[in-house]
Amino acid sequence: MDSNEIRSRFLKFFEQKSFGGHKIIPSSSLIPGDPTVLFTTAGMQQFKPYYINPEAADKDFGGRNIVTIQKCVRTGDIDEVGDATHLTFFEMLGNFSFGGYGKREAITYAYEFITKELGLEISYVTFYEGKGVVDRDEESKDIWALLGIRDIRAEGADVFWGPTGDSGPCGPTTEIYCKNANGDDVEIWNIVFNEYFCDGSREKLDAGEASLKKLPILGIDTGMGFERLLATVQKKKNVFETDLFFPIMEFIKKNSPNYEERSARIISDHFRAAVFIIIDNITPSNTGRGYVLRRLLRRVFTKASTMELPSNFWLELITIITGIYEKTYSEIKEKSDFIVSVVKEEEKLFEKPLEGAQVYRLDLEAAKLGVIKKMGDVSILKDKNTASGLYIYKLFETFGNPIDLMTDIAKKLAFKVDEDEINKALKEHQEKSRTASVGMFKGGLANHNEKTIKLHTAHHLLLAALKAVVGPSVKQRGSNITEERLRIDFLCDHKLTDEEKKKVEDWVNEKIKAGLDVTKRELPRHLAESIGAEMEFGAKYPDTVSVYFIGPTDSKYNALSKEFCGGPHVTNTNQLGKFKIQKEEAVAQGIRRIKGVLI
Repeated sequence: MDSNEIRSRFLKFFEQKSFGGHKIIPSSSLIPGDPTVLFTTAGMQQFKPYYINPEAADKDFGGRNIVTIQKCVRTGDIDEVGDATHLTFFEMLGNFSFGGYGKREAITYAYEFITKELGLEISYVTFYEGKGVVDRDEESKDIWALLGIRDIRAEGADVFWGPTGDSGPCGPTTEIYCKNANGDDVEIWNIVFNEYFCDGSREKLDAGEASLKKLPILGIDTGMGFERLLATVQKKKNVFETDLFFPIMEFIKKNSPNYEERSARIISDHFRAAVFIIIDNITPSNTGRGYVLRRLLRRVFTKASTMELPSNFWLELITIITGIYEKTYSEIKEKSDFIVSVVKEEEKLFEKPLEGAQVYRLDLEAAKLGVIKKMGDVSILKDKNTASGLYIYKLFETFGNPIDLMTDIAKKLAFKVDEDEINKALKEHQEKSRTASVGMFKGGLANHNEKTIKLHTAHHLLLAALKAVVGPSVKQRGSNITEERLRIDFLCDHKLTDEEKKKVEDWVNEKIKAGLDVTKRELPRHLAESIGAEMEFGAKYPDTVSVYFIGPTDSKYNALSKEFCGGPHVTNTNQLGKFKIQKEEAVAQGIRRIKGVLI
C-alpha cells in the first residue's frame, strides 16, 4: 500500500464508524490557535475547546465524532533527525470524539483498523497503572484482553498524556506497538482518554504545581504518526525508505559527489518541513516561527554545500515534494511560485554568510598567530586551543553565518569549540523572541517517599556514570524525580550509542552492588566548589552548603560522586535495586535527556 491509499483507507474507515460516522475534517494550519504553542504539534490542538464544550461540536461539525489527518511540526527532537524515525514535519492520523463514544469503541476501532485494514499484528499494548486521583485503567486492560491481546503492560507517567500548552484536557492513554522491518517493537498508535482538565502545563503537573479536575464527559483523542506507520506497513527499515521520502533521497544521492546518508536525510526532512511552513505564509526572519524556518533552510543549505549538490538543487526538490503531496494538499501546487520566491530570497542571504564563513577562517588563523584577538568587544578565541562560542554566535546573529559551518571550520583547524556558549546565547535569543519550543524541567523531587528518595540517589550515580563513560564535559542542566522514574538533562554533543548506554547502566549497577555509603557533610561553599562538587545549573547557594558523597572519601574529599544537595538520600547504595535506562533523547541543541528507573 502506498501513502495515498493508507490515508484514504483511514478516512473511509472512520467515516463509516460509530453512530452517523465520523465527519472528515481537513488539516488545520501549522499556525495554531493556541498562543502558548509555536506550531501545531498534535492532531487534537485545533479541537481542544470541544473537550470542554462538547455542544459546540454539534454546531460546528454536525456531530461529536470527527476524523482528520493533521500536518504537524515539532523541533524538540531536531538533533535526532537523520535516524530511523525522527522528523520535524510529519502527519498525524487521528479520530476524535467529544462524548460520542467511549473506551470500548475507541480501542475496538483501532484494533480493527490495524489488524484488518492494514494486516498488521499487534505486539503489545499499554495501559495507565494509576496515580493519585487517576485510577488504574482496568477498563482498557479488560477491553484489550477481550480482543485477544495477551501482552498488556501497565506503565506510569509516560502513558498519561497532556496537556498541550499552559493548560487543557488530558488523561491516561493506551499505546499500541507493532514490529517494524528491523524486528523492533515501535509505537504505532496512542489513544488518549481525555477525562481531566489540568490548570497548568505538563511541567507543572509533573512537579506537583498543577491540579486535575474531572471533566463531565469522556473525550477521545487518538494519534498515529503517519510516517512511522508507513515504514511499518511498507516493511521499510526507516522512514526515509518510504514512498514519501524515497524520490527525494534518490535525487540527492544521484546528484551529490560527496554523498553522506545522514546529511541527505536531514536535507530531505528539513526542506520538506520548510515547504509546508512556507505554504502557511510564514517567511524567514529572526523571531518566532520565521526564526525556525530560517534555521531549517540554512541547515539545508549548509549540508548541501558540504555534499556539493548543484546550484538550485532545491528547485528540483520542490518539484519532487509537490508530486508526492499534491493529491492530498492541493495548496502545495497552488503556492509553488511563492515557495520558490521565499527559498530563492533566503538562498541569496545565505550566499553572503558563506563568504563570511571564509572570513571567519582568516579570523581564527590571525588570532592563533596573535595578530588580532578581538572583533569589537568579543574575543575570537576563548583560549589558545578553543574557539569562542560567543564570537560564533555573534557572527550568526549579525551576519547570518551558519553556526554548523563555522563550527566545522574551527574543528578542521584543530580548535575545540565552546558549544556551551553557543547554546547559552541561542537559548537567550530564543527566549527573547518566544521561539523556545522545548520546556526545560527544573530540578526537584515530587515528594520524599521511599521510592523517590531511592531514585534521587540513583540520579547522583547516573550523573557520575555519565562523566565516567561519556567524559568530564557532561554537565547537568535539569532534573525531575518522581516515585516512578528519574529524569536528567545534561550537556552532551551526541546521541549516546547503545554501547555507551550499556556502559552507563553497568557502571551504576556495579556501584549499587558494591554497597557504598552515602554521607552528607556541611562545608563552606568555597571549599565545596574547590573540590569539584557538582552544582545545580543556575542555582544560588548560601555560604555553607550540604554536599552528599557516595563512596569512601579521603582527606582531599575525593569520592565517586559529590554534589551540592539538600537530600534526602538512602544511606547505602545496596538499598537501591537494579538501575535501567528507559529512554535517551534530545531536548535542545547540545542537551540530552535520560529517563531511568529502579527495578
